[in-house]
Amino acid sequence: MEKAGRVYVCHTYYHVFVSCLKELNRDRKEEFADLVISTLSTDFEDFPQRFAECGIFRNVVLFDEKRDTDFPELAKWKEDKGNIIANMRSRIRFTKEFAKLEAPFVPVDFKQYKEVYVFCDSDPIGYYLNQNKIYYHSVEDGLDTLKPFVQSRFDNRGHWKLKKFFSKKLNLIFIRDGYGKYCLDMEVNNLSVIDDDPDVYKEVPRDALMEALSKESKELIIRTFIRDYDRMIEVCKNLDSDRKNIMILTEPLTPSFETRERIFRDLIDKYSEEGTVFIKPHPRDDLDYKKCFPDVLQFDRTIPMEMFNFFEEFKFDLLVAVYTQLGAVKFAKEKIQLGNDFMDQYEDPSIHRKKEVLEQSK
Repeated sequence: MEKAGRVYVCHTYYHVFVSCLKELNRDRKEEFADLVISTLSTDFEDFPQRFAECGIFRNVVLFDEKRDTDFPELAKWKEDKGNIIANMRSRIRFTKEFAKLEAPFVPVDFKQYKEVYVFCDSDPIGYYLNQNKIYYHSVEDGLDTLKPFVQSRFDNRGHWKLKKFFSKKLNLIFIRDGYGKYCLDMEVNNLSVIDDDPDVYKEVPRDALMEALSKESKELIIRTFIRDYDRMIEVCKNLDSDRKNIMILTEPLTPSFETRERIFRDLIDKYSEEGTVFIKPHPRDDLDYKKCFPDVLQFDRTIPMEMFNFFEEFKFDLLVAVYTQLGAVKFAKEKIQLGNDFMDQYEDPSIHRKKEVLEQSK
């Protein structure tokens, strides 16, 4: 069978946004591209239909991706057996069985494409592609997501070299983010911020992709992503010039809705003393911020943060985030990333010290 075209496997709105950047930077006369949208972790609402109509992709296909917890028979292969040999045997069996169980839910034949791009190959699709010997490119989940620490190294601390060999060379187990045997490379925004094996990664700066877009391409992305574009622009044109305009980015920081609400209530109360506060909910943050903070101006959660760079109509004086990487933000005069010290007020500090744990395990 002759291969043709490309396919992108996306798990979030941001993944689709980056896929659009990549496609619109190509010659549109080249071969087609398809979009596979996994419903594993994000409620996309009417988004797939809107993208099916925008013309960037040939086909938009939903993927009912299943977690390992959807298959109770896999639980026995995740039990700690007490030693590395027994655990590796179980992990080999888990990897093989998980890929088989996932297969009926995979909606396209990935072997028919010349190029396969996968965001979050840590999700079940990574197991499926490697066990079925399908080569693909992994793409960074978010902007500089490996800067704080390398998740694949943290997840596999202890006997790292052995585990890497079993994944990258033998394909007996699977390790995410470039360490699967059939993962050709992992595209990242900035190699210099990653403390890991440079041979695994390929630098593809997001800024360059955004800056290369034509005005028409930006307009196409904006009007596809934003459901009420004209109303949003009208609101932003009427920002209060006499007060600081402050955007707070939410994140699904804790499993507890109560704690999460307290975190952002504290931030809103603090920054409301300095100016007018806007909330931009994270696409995967399912706390109902409109219910919690009905008097606070809010943007649609489906809008990727970097898309605000496209708007010439407005700028914010201050952007506040807890962990979100802000290197690509150009729409705010000042940026604050609060980080671990801030979160230590709300959770056990050991939860936020994964980089330190990883350093100790080397």
